[in-house]
Amino acid sequence: MNAKKREQLTQIFCMVGGSLIYALGLNLLITSLGLYNGGFLGIAQLIRTFLVSVCHVPVPAGVDIAGIIYFIMNVPLFYMGLRIMGKEFAVKSLFGVAVISAFLVMVPIPSVPIVEDYLTACIIGGIISGFGSGLILRGRGTAGGPDIIGVCCAKKYPNASVGKVSIILNIFVYGICLFMYDIEIVIYSLIYATVFSLVVDKVHIQNINTSIMIFTKKEGISKAIMEQTGRGVTNWDGEGAYTRKTSYILFVMASKYEVPQIKHIVHSIDPHAFMILTEGCSVDGNFEKRL
Repeated sequence: MNAKKREQLTQIFCMVGGSLIYALGLNLLITSLGLYNGGFLGIAQLIRTFLVSVCHVPVPAGVDIAGIIYFIMNVPLFYMGLRIMGKEFAVKSLFGVAVISAFLVMVPIPSVPIVEDYLTACIIGGIISGFGSGLILRGRGTAGGPDIIGVCCAKKYPNASVGKVSIILNIFVYGICLFMYDIEIVIYSLIYATVFSLVVDKVHIQNINTSIMIFTKKEGISKAIMEQTGRGVTNWDGEGAYTRKTSYILFVMASKYEVPQIKHIVHSIDPHAFMILTEGCSVDGNFEKRL
Protein backbone atom coordinates (compact mmCIF):
# COMPACT_ATOMS: atom_id res chain seq x y z
CA MET A 1 0.00 0.00 0.00
CA ASN A 2 1.49 3.33 -1.04
CA ALA A 3 1.64 6.43 1.15
CA LYS A 4 -1.32 8.13 -0.55
CA LYS A 5 -3.66 5.20 0.08
CA ARG A 6 -2.51 4.94 3.69
CA GLU A 7 -3.24 8.64 4.12
CA GLN A 8 -6.71 8.25 2.61
CA LEU A 9 -7.54 5.29 4.86
CA THR A 10 -6.29 7.21 7.89
CA GLN A 11 -8.49 10.16 6.98
CA ILE A 12 -11.55 7.92 6.56
CA PHE A 13 -10.82 6.26 9.91
CA CYS A 14 -10.52 9.68 11.58
CA MET A 15 -13.82 10.87 10.09
CA VAL A 16 -15.81 7.73 10.95
CA GLY A 17 -14.24 7.27 14.38
CA GLY A 18 -14.57 10.98 15.16
CA SER A 19 -18.24 10.96 14.13
CA LEU A 20 -19.00 8.05 16.45
CA ILE A 21 -17.14 9.66 19.37
CA TYR A 22 -18.93 12.96 18.75
CA ALA A 23 -22.37 11.29 18.70
CA LEU A 24 -21.62 9.24 21.85
CA GLY A 25 -20.52 12.30 23.82
CA LEU A 26 -23.51 14.34 22.70
CA ASN A 27 -26.35 11.81 22.95
CA LEU A 28 -25.22 9.94 26.06
CA LEU A 29 -24.12 12.90 28.18
CA ILE A 30 -25.63 16.13 26.85
CA THR A 31 -28.93 15.41 25.09
CA SER A 32 -29.98 12.98 27.84
CA LEU A 33 -29.94 15.91 30.30
CA GLY A 34 -32.03 18.11 28.02
CA LEU A 35 -29.07 20.37 27.19
CA TYR A 36 -28.39 21.80 23.78
CA ASN A 37 -25.46 21.77 21.40
CA GLY A 38 -24.41 25.00 19.73
CA GLY A 39 -24.31 25.92 16.04
CA PHE A 40 -26.40 24.18 13.40
CA LEU A 41 -26.95 21.06 15.49
CA GLY A 42 -28.36 23.23 18.27
CA ILE A 43 -30.79 24.74 15.76
CA ALA A 44 -31.66 21.21 14.58
CA GLN A 45 -32.34 20.22 18.19
CA LEU A 46 -34.61 23.25 18.65
CA ILE A 47 -36.53 22.30 15.49
CA ARG A 48 -36.79 18.71 16.76
CA THR A 49 -38.19 19.93 20.08
CA PHE A 50 -40.74 22.06 18.24
CA LEU A 51 -41.81 19.16 15.98
CA VAL A 52 -42.06 16.63 18.84
CA SER A 53 -43.42 18.80 21.67
CA VAL A 54 -45.58 21.30 19.76
CA CYS A 55 -46.52 19.53 16.52
CA HIS A 56 -46.56 16.09 18.22
CA VAL A 57 -44.75 14.37 15.35
CA PRO A 58 -44.46 10.66 16.31
CA VAL A 59 -40.83 9.61 16.91
CA PRO A 60 -39.65 6.17 18.19
CA ALA A 61 -38.40 6.21 21.78
CA GLY A 62 -34.65 6.84 22.07
CA VAL A 63 -34.34 8.03 18.46
CA ASP A 64 -33.17 11.60 17.82
CA ILE A 65 -34.42 13.05 14.51
CA ALA A 66 -32.12 16.05 15.04
CA GLY A 67 -29.52 14.13 13.00
CA ILE A 68 -31.80 14.04 9.95
CA ILE A 69 -32.70 17.73 10.32
CA TYR A 70 -29.01 18.55 10.75
CA PHE A 71 -28.09 16.86 7.45
CA ILE A 72 -30.78 18.78 5.54
CA MET A 73 -29.59 22.09 7.02
CA ASN A 74 -26.02 21.42 5.86
CA VAL A 75 -26.85 20.93 2.18
CA PRO A 76 -26.32 24.66 1.24
CA LEU A 77 -22.97 24.68 3.07
CA PHE A 78 -21.54 21.96 0.82
CA TYR A 79 -21.67 24.41 -2.07
CA MET A 80 -19.80 27.03 -0.01
CA GLY A 81 -17.14 24.45 0.85
CA LEU A 82 -16.86 23.51 -2.82
CA ARG A 83 -16.32 27.12 -3.89
CA ILE A 84 -13.79 28.05 -1.21
CA MET A 85 -12.00 24.82 -0.24
CA GLY A 86 -12.38 22.70 -3.39
CA LYS A 87 -14.03 19.47 -4.50
CA GLU A 88 -12.12 17.14 -2.15
CA PHE A 89 -13.12 19.13 0.93
CA ALA A 90 -16.77 19.32 -0.20
CA VAL A 91 -16.96 15.56 -0.84
CA LYS A 92 -15.35 14.77 2.53
CA SER A 93 -17.68 17.21 4.25
CA LEU A 94 -20.68 15.50 2.64
CA PHE A 95 -19.36 12.11 3.76
CA GLY A 96 -18.60 13.40 7.26
CA VAL A 97 -22.01 15.00 7.75
CA ALA A 98 -23.78 11.89 6.41
CA VAL A 99 -21.87 9.64 8.81
CA ILE A 100 -22.33 11.90 11.83
CA SER A 101 -26.04 12.36 11.06
CA ALA A 102 -26.44 8.57 10.91
CA PHE A 103 -24.65 8.10 14.26
CA LEU A 104 -26.75 10.84 15.87
CA VAL A 105 -29.87 8.91 14.85
CA MET A 106 -28.49 5.45 15.75
CA VAL A 107 -26.85 6.20 19.12
CA PRO A 108 -29.72 5.87 21.62
CA ILE A 109 -30.47 8.64 24.10
CA PRO A 110 -30.74 7.01 27.57
CA SER A 111 -33.98 7.62 29.43
CA VAL A 112 -31.94 8.01 32.64
CA PRO A 113 -28.82 10.22 32.30
CA ILE A 114 -25.52 8.35 32.68
CA VAL A 115 -24.04 11.32 34.55
CA GLU A 116 -26.66 13.21 36.54
CA ASP A 117 -24.47 16.11 37.65
CA TYR A 118 -24.84 18.83 35.02
CA LEU A 119 -21.40 20.40 35.39
CA THR A 120 -19.59 17.05 35.26
CA ALA A 121 -21.61 15.97 32.22
CA CYS A 122 -20.88 19.27 30.43
CA ILE A 123 -17.13 18.99 30.97
CA ILE A 124 -16.87 15.28 30.08
CA GLY A 125 -19.32 15.61 27.18
CA GLY A 126 -17.50 18.69 25.86
CA ILE A 127 -14.15 16.88 25.95
CA ILE A 128 -15.49 13.73 24.25
CA SER A 129 -17.55 15.52 21.58
CA GLY A 130 -14.83 18.13 20.98
CA PHE A 131 -12.23 15.40 20.54
CA GLY A 132 -14.52 13.62 18.05
CA SER A 133 -15.14 16.81 16.06
CA GLY A 134 -11.42 17.62 16.07
CA LEU A 135 -10.65 14.11 14.86
CA ILE A 136 -13.03 14.62 11.93
CA LEU A 137 -11.19 17.85 11.05
CA ARG A 138 -7.84 16.05 11.25
CA GLY A 139 -9.23 13.64 8.67
CA ARG A 140 -9.60 16.67 6.37
CA GLY A 141 -13.38 16.51 6.69
CA THR A 142 -15.89 18.39 8.83
CA ALA A 143 -18.80 17.67 11.13
CA GLY A 144 -20.78 20.23 9.16
CA GLY A 145 -22.37 23.51 10.23
CA PRO A 146 -19.86 25.68 12.13
CA ASP A 147 -16.98 23.41 11.05
CA ILE A 148 -17.55 24.15 7.34
CA ILE A 149 -18.03 27.86 8.00
CA GLY A 150 -15.05 27.93 10.38
CA VAL A 151 -12.67 26.18 7.96
CA CYS A 152 -13.74 28.46 5.10
CA CYS A 153 -13.26 31.55 7.30
CA ALA A 154 -9.87 30.28 8.52
CA LYS A 155 -8.83 29.89 4.87
CA LYS A 156 -9.64 33.54 4.15
CA TYR A 157 -8.84 35.15 7.50
CA PRO A 158 -5.58 34.16 9.31
CA ASN A 159 -6.88 34.80 12.84
CA ALA A 160 -10.10 32.81 12.40
CA SER A 161 -10.50 29.26 13.71
CA VAL A 162 -13.23 26.65 13.89
CA GLY A 163 -13.57 27.02 17.65
CA LYS A 164 -13.97 30.81 17.46
CA VAL A 165 -16.65 30.56 14.78
CA SER A 166 -18.47 27.93 16.86
CA ILE A 167 -18.59 30.26 19.86
CA ILE A 168 -20.04 33.10 17.75
CA LEU A 169 -22.76 30.86 16.29
CA ASN A 170 -23.54 29.51 19.75
CA ILE A 171 -24.58 32.98 20.93
CA PHE A 172 -27.50 32.84 18.48
CA VAL A 173 -28.63 29.36 19.54
CA TYR A 174 -28.41 29.98 23.27
CA GLY A 175 -30.10 33.34 22.87
CA ILE A 176 -33.17 31.44 21.63
CA CYS A 177 -32.83 28.88 24.43
CA LEU A 178 -32.82 31.73 26.94
CA PHE A 179 -36.39 32.60 25.95
CA MET A 180 -37.57 28.98 25.87
CA TYR A 181 -35.99 27.39 28.96
CA ASP A 182 -34.72 28.01 32.44
CA ILE A 183 -31.50 30.04 32.50
CA GLU A 184 -29.80 27.09 34.22
CA ILE A 185 -30.16 25.02 31.03
CA VAL A 186 -28.61 27.84 28.98
CA ILE A 187 -25.67 28.28 31.37
CA TYR A 188 -24.79 24.58 31.40
CA SER A 189 -25.20 24.38 27.61
CA LEU A 190 -22.78 27.31 27.28
CA ILE A 191 -20.26 25.54 29.55
CA TYR A 192 -20.48 22.47 27.32
CA ALA A 193 -20.11 24.55 24.14
CA THR A 194 -17.07 26.40 25.52
CA VAL A 195 -15.28 23.18 26.55
CA PHE A 196 -16.21 21.64 23.18
CA SER A 197 -14.78 24.60 21.20
CA LEU A 198 -11.52 24.68 23.18
CA VAL A 199 -10.95 20.95 22.67
CA VAL A 200 -11.71 21.21 18.93
CA ASP A 201 -9.02 23.85 18.48
CA LYS A 202 -6.51 21.71 20.40
CA VAL A 203 -7.16 18.58 18.34
CA HIS A 204 -7.50 20.42 15.00
CA ILE A 205 -3.73 20.78 14.62
CA GLN A 206 -4.01 22.03 11.01
CA ASN A 207 -5.07 25.30 12.62
CA ILE A 208 -1.78 25.59 14.58
CA ASN A 209 1.05 27.38 12.78
CA THR A 210 4.53 26.00 13.43
CA SER A 211 7.90 27.54 12.58
CA ILE A 212 10.70 25.05 11.90
CA MET A 213 14.40 25.89 11.95
CA ILE A 214 16.69 23.16 10.60
CA PHE A 215 20.47 22.93 11.07
CA THR A 216 22.21 20.51 8.72
CA LYS A 217 25.53 19.91 6.98
CA LYS A 218 23.97 18.23 3.95
CA GLU A 219 22.48 19.77 0.83
CA GLY A 220 19.17 18.91 -0.83
CA ILE A 221 16.79 19.29 2.10
CA SER A 222 15.41 22.63 0.91
CA LYS A 223 14.60 21.26 -2.54
CA ALA A 224 12.97 18.13 -1.10
CA ILE A 225 10.75 20.15 1.26
CA MET A 226 9.62 22.51 -1.50
CA GLU A 227 8.90 19.67 -3.96
CA GLN A 228 7.08 17.38 -1.52
CA THR A 229 5.17 19.91 0.61
CA GLY A 230 4.95 23.00 -1.58
CA ARG A 231 6.19 25.14 1.31
CA GLY A 232 8.79 27.85 0.81
CA VAL A 233 12.18 27.54 2.50
CA THR A 234 14.64 30.27 3.51
CA ASN A 235 18.35 29.32 3.55
CA TRP A 236 21.30 30.76 5.46
CA ASP A 237 24.92 29.70 5.42
CA GLY A 238 26.36 29.22 8.89
CA GLU A 239 29.43 27.88 10.61
CA GLY A 240 29.80 25.70 13.69
CA ALA A 241 31.50 27.71 16.43
CA TYR A 242 33.37 24.65 17.72
CA THR A 243 34.00 22.61 14.55
CA ARG A 244 34.45 25.60 12.22
CA LYS A 245 32.63 23.55 9.58
CA THR A 246 30.04 24.95 7.17
CA SER A 247 26.43 24.43 8.26
CA TYR A 248 23.17 25.17 6.45
CA ILE A 249 20.31 26.83 8.32
CA LEU A 250 16.82 26.39 6.87
CA PHE A 251 13.61 28.06 7.98
CA VAL A 252 10.10 26.77 7.15
CA MET A 253 6.65 27.92 8.25
CA ALA A 254 3.96 25.22 8.10
CA SER A 255 0.91 23.88 9.93
CA LYS A 256 1.42 21.42 12.77
CA TYR A 257 -0.27 18.82 10.56
CA GLU A 258 2.67 19.02 8.10
CA VAL A 259 5.40 18.69 10.74
CA PRO A 260 5.68 14.85 10.62
CA GLN A 261 6.12 14.97 6.83
CA ILE A 262 8.85 17.62 7.08
CA LYS A 263 10.61 15.66 9.84
CA HIS A 264 10.55 12.55 7.65
CA ILE A 265 12.04 14.47 4.72
CA VAL A 266 14.83 15.96 6.86
CA HIS A 267 15.76 12.70 8.60
CA SER A 268 15.76 10.74 5.34
CA ILE A 269 18.47 13.05 3.99
CA ASP A 270 20.33 13.88 7.20
CA PRO A 271 19.62 11.66 10.24
CA HIS A 272 21.82 13.93 12.37
CA ALA A 273 20.04 17.19 11.48
CA PHE A 274 19.05 19.43 14.40
CA MET A 275 15.57 21.01 14.38
CA ILE A 276 13.84 23.64 16.50
CA LEU A 277 10.01 23.74 16.32
CA THR A 278 7.88 26.57 17.71
CA GLU A 279 4.11 26.09 17.79
CA GLY A 280 1.36 28.69 17.87
CA CYS A 281 3.15 31.32 15.80
CA SER A 282 1.20 34.32 14.56
CA VAL A 283 1.68 34.78 10.81
CA ASP A 284 1.04 37.87 8.73
CA GLY A 285 1.62 38.20 5.01
CA ASN A 286 1.96 35.71 2.18
CA PHE A 287 1.36 32.41 3.99
CA GLU A 288 -0.97 29.72 2.68
CA LYS A 289 -3.17 28.34 5.44
CA ARG A 290 -3.94 24.73 4.62
CA LEU A 291 -6.87 23.14 6.43
